[in-house]
Amino acid sequence: MSNEYSVRKRSHRKWVAGLTLLLSFMLVLSGCGVGKDGQGGSSGAGGKVTLKMMHLWPEGSSAQQSKLVTQIIDQYQKDHPNVVIQQEVLENEQYKNKLKVLSASNELPDIGITWAAGFMEPYVKGGLFTPMDDLLQGSKLKDKFVPGTTDAYALDGKTYALPIELNITPIYYNKAIFQKYNLKVPATFDEFKQVVKTLVDHGVAPIALGNKDRWTGSLWYMYLADRIAGSETLKKAIDGSGSFDDPGLIQAASEIQTLVDMNAFNKGFNGLSNDEGKSEFMNDKAAMYLMATWELPNFTTNPEIPQAFKDQVGFFKFPMVAGGKGNENSWVGGPGVGLFVSENSKVKEEAKAFVEYFVEKWGEQSVTQAGVIPATKVDTSKEKLPKLYVDLLNGLNQASNITLFADVQMKPNAAQVHLNMIQALFGKAVTPQQFADQHKAAIEKGN
Repeated sequence: MSNEYSVRKRSHRKWVAGLTLLLSFMLVLSGCGVGKDGQGGSSGAGGKVTLKMMHLWPEGSSAQQSKLVTQIIDQYQKDHPNVVIQQEVLENEQYKNKLKVLSASNELPDIGITWAAGFMEPYVKGGLFTPMDDLLQGSKLKDKFVPGTTDAYALDGKTYALPIELNITPIYYNKAIFQKYNLKVPATFDEFKQVVKTLVDHGVAPIALGNKDRWTGSLWYMYLADRIAGSETLKKAIDGSGSFDDPGLIQAASEIQTLVDMNAFNKGFNGLSNDEGKSEFMNDKAAMYLMATWELPNFTTNPEIPQAFKDQVGFFKFPMVAGGKGNENSWVGGPGVGLFVSENSKVKEEAKAFVEYFVEKWGEQSVTQAGVIPATKVDTSKEKLPKLYVDLLNGLNQASNITLFADVQMKPNAAQVHLNMIQALFGKAVTPQQFADQHKAAIEKGN
């Protein structure tokens, strides 16, 4: 095992340990324009500085986040008349693909979005992201982050991006559909499968899923693996100190195919994007939707979503599996996306100054204006917040464990094998044992 991989593993463990301090440090709860491609910004005539920012909150699918980003940019430009910030906005998968293309030609934007751990590692190793430790230790951001959240963005002792979200992944459900068919929130996986059967018998799609993006299906596998084999077994399989050959992990893959056989997911799920799958839930066509709390704005603050729909969205923890080693307060989630600054930006210092400003303002405004759980500590005791938001914050505070998304933890090639195997598993193109074998071989390659 390479030294840098050992460092990343230790960093991830530090991050997990830090999350146990959430209740003490995180939140005080009371009573409850498109820019063009091209490398770097530039300083123009009259001292004007142009910063290029690429992000993944389109106005259509991420309305509240998109509005907040634009609001922060507008205010920054007003306070800094010499700065112009150009946005380029792409949907999640398009964003990831473009980031790869731009990095290959060394033309990253001045400021962009990245995920943590294994996703970030090749960009850092390629010298494409600049260290952000000076901002972490600066007067504006020092001690502002929830303990442990920045560790997942550290490599070889340096921090290369600043997280702006913190997420857990519940199962959202439509309370009106549940009530119509006299369904109760399931506490066990057997009860969950009975809910699925009842919904199928009445012609209702039980679960909304767009698995063309693959990481969406990974959430289902990760939870079943966590509940059956336990969080430590799952983590060790992902980091290579254990194996996907574990009987509990193979059983989790088998349970996925049982759900597929039961018609638990909406029709055509393996060919639909996450946004297309999500629309089945948003349009009352599916009863449940498993997704991280970055979706909270659509169920709480987004004015484009009818209040009647928002009022009927509830959530529950992923059910326990009989005989399993899991814990109901163990979640899949972790730090969400973070902001990076390009190492090769021609206006690096100006870009870092904006990132510092953005992180601070996002932390202050994302709770009430966007319904997002930030990675920075926020006192919400004086705010009147939606019950769904407060309940999920409590769930985060009570977490016994948070396992970072598998494809984010893994090194890039292993992550691609994982994602491809997830789609093949849901499509019944591989057996659970083949699923395990492919994972084992990919992780042993160590890249």
